[in-house]
Amino acid sequence: MKENLKYTLMVAGMVISWSIYYAVSKIVVDATGSPLLAGFLLRTAALVFLTIQLLADKNFSRLFHQGKAVLILVVIGVFGFLLDLFANLGYAGGSLSTGTALLKTDVLMVNLATVILYHKKLFVSDWLGTVIMLFGVLLVLGVDFGGMTLHATDLYFLLSAACVSANAFIIKAAQEKYHEDADMISYYNNAVVLILFAGSAAFVGDFHLPAALIKGFWPLVVLGGLAQTGIYFFYYRNLKHFEVWLVKLYLLLMPVLSCFIGVFFLGEELSSKKLLGILIVLAGAAVILQRGRINHHKQMNQ
Repeated sequence: MKENLKYTLMVAGMVISWSIYYAVSKIVVDATGSPLLAGFLLRTAALVFLTIQLLADKNFSRLFHQGKAVLILVVIGVFGFLLDLFANLGYAGGSLSTGTALLKTDVLMVNLATVILYHKKLFVSDWLGTVIMLFGVLLVLGVDFGGMTLHATDLYFLLSAACVSANAFIIKAAQEKYHEDADMISYYNNAVVLILFAGSAAFVGDFHLPAALIKGFWPLVVLGGLAQTGIYFFYYRNLKHFEVWLVKLYLLLMPVLSCFIGVFFLGEELSSKKLLGILIVLAGAAVILQRGRINHHKQMNQ
């Protein structure tokens, strides 16, 4: 019972951290006018919190004794940067609705990889729950299915989704093969992405703040860094405990929470379409959570 409660809280922490991060990230990107500069600032704030965490745990010195595992830790950071870069390139040349829909295909990619590459068993109810949740999420996000058009640049969205999917499996491999813990993976990931954001921002000339910043800008950056730290803490620990495909499904609850954050703190409206989407997401989640009961006889025969 205590173990179930622990990981229920871990999943909740992951969803909450990610929802806060995206809400803050959107505001910081709008305020700076540069996704690259915003990414650099948020990752810098996260670096401070991650450093404090390692120093408090007396694990900071372990950063310099990773041996052969350094390569996979750097790869995780590179993929972390690429998923943001490809998404931004897609939005620069495509539509918001199409991009939002294509980015969510990472859930289906993970499911397919789980079955084809890792030979894991997914039941019909798992696929049904996935599709139901995905459809509900697209409604919550306000995707205009009728207005969706495809462009060549939309391939960037699929590349971003592929990077998200691949990175989840690489992180799990780092945990299982190299026995890396979440804190080491987090620090290296954040440091690599921070360096790449800094280099990219400098390269395109975005390394400067606007003359006038919005009220509370720096506290928002700090909050975003704290949320990013929370993502690292909860997401990586959940990946170690759960199958990758299940963690991805839990993350589909994030737009639901983000919707309520928008309503209560950003002045957004809760439309009937979004409310319907929330109910559909919860219905799909219920199907997934009841997979043990639904497939009891199939599991007994395996």
